Amino acid sequence: MTDDVFYVTTPIYYVNDVPHLGHAYTTILADVLARYACLRGAETYFLTGTDEHGQKVQEAAEKRGVSPRTHVDTMVRRFQDAWRDLHVQYDDFIRTTESRHTAVVRQVLQKLWERGDIYLAEYEGWYCVPDERFWTEKDLAAGNCPDCGRQVTRLVEPNYFFRMSSYQEWLIDYINEHPSFLQPEHRRNEVLGFLRQPLSDLCISRPRSRLSWGIPLPFDEEYVTYVWFDALLNYVTAVGYGADGGRFDRFWPQALHLIGKDILITHAVYWPSMLEAAGLAQPRTILAHGWWIARGTKMSKSRGNVVRPLELTELYGVDALRYFLMRDMVLGRDANFSQEALDRRYHAELANDLGNLLHRLLNMLSSYTDGRIPHPARNADEDTLLQQQCTELPHKVQQLATNMAVNEAVALTMDGVTAINRYLERTAPWTEARAGNSDRVVTVLYTASEALRLCSVLLWPVLPERMERMWAALGWRPPERPGDGLQWGLLAPGTQVQTGAGPLFPRVEQ
Repeated sequence: MTDDVFYVTTPIYYVNDVPHLGHAYTTILADVLARYACLRGAETYFLTGTDEHGQKVQEAAEKRGVSPRTHVDTMVRRFQDAWRDLHVQYDDFIRTTESRHTAVVRQVLQKLWERGDIYLAEYEGWYCVPDERFWTEKDLAAGNCPDCGRQVTRLVEPNYFFRMSSYQEWLIDYINEHPSFLQPEHRRNEVLGFLRQPLSDLCISRPRSRLSWGIPLPFDEEYVTYVWFDALLNYVTAVGYGADGGRFDRFWPQALHLIGKDILITHAVYWPSMLEAAGLAQPRTILAHGWWIARGTKMSKSRGNVVRPLELTELYGVDALRYFLMRDMVLGRDANFSQEALDRRYHAELANDLGNLLHRLLNMLSSYTDGRIPHPARNADEDTLLQQQCTELPHKVQQLATNMAVNEAVALTMDGVTAINRYLERTAPWTEARAGNSDRVVTVLYTASEALRLCSVLLWPVLPERMERMWAALGWRPPERPGDGLQWGLLAPGTQVQTGAGPLFPRVEQ
């Protein structure tokens, strides 16, 4: 990706859902990546939102005795509130019921209709209401939907189709010619494997007699748009397609789509084909992450192993959950979730290594320098060594974050925290103070405090609220551009530190 522009998207979440750990992981990951990009000086744009059309929404509204509009306006708040509570700072929250989006969907449909890429034909096959997808006989698993395992309904009706099959060879060539387009590599291979079989055309409509809650086709108002064709276009709507060409041209070529592996085919086959048909460039990268596994299986309501993220934050705090999710999943692979693992990370790394380091430093500054950041004296070799290690961290951490190795970026930063703890044990400023070696005391305390401040800036993407509390405790005000804080020597000698605020990560008793 270019250094000056970073555009990251989450999937738009189904508005009827209750935000769970899978939603939270993807959204926090996007937030963390956007913050890392901000640290390196990029102009960032972070998009999330909700998918609000379709049969399930219409049925849920009918069950509640309200209009679909009233229903989605109520349900969307659960996602907006959850992201606020999880310290997610998005630039745009798009809803597929917004006029800016419906206009783009109709514009693209009209363009494809005029190009002959959409045609009317009779559809005969099996339909899954919960997934809102058509399936052929060979697709079914034991007579049921191959995705959700639920019962399907036989349908025969005229519908409009997108000539997706005509883009199959183009898509295979594009994926082969752009190795970074689909990540990680095993997902890329999965899509290429899928494309070895003939690609069907995509049914993109539903009759309004059966489904009224959708975007009407511009060339036939008796039909509404299939929810997936509608939803995917949100990614171009939000950055100005059809409304702000300059912003669209700047951000769209740098798009990074973060998705779960369960929606890989829709994003890696349907979406590129739609874009090519509309004459639009492809996103830079589509990255499919793994699932969080609980008690040996993917989290799902039916299995009773769904984790509600906000329930955990009541015990450990929001930033601790963010830390665990970023620290424990290798992008592209599944990861195991358990409260015991979260508890271990929290106490070993956040409470003991990071929080206790700040507590010790503040206490020593209070005892030995009247609670002020001291003027360092002449460096000894061990001071210079820690300074060098910490000033090399930003480049290394940013490289890892740019390559989507967020877990490694966090681990490397925490290695810096460990190095500061070891430095204090070796230099023992308390012993130097008893011996009257004031020059050593002030140099060690300044070096350790400044090293911690620098590490805290690198941890800010993951732990924004707690690191801002740390900066306040150290008496440091961050610069307007966060990346300008990644230099050595920004703690001003003479600054008063704040003590008595309590531990940054208090111990959790269960």
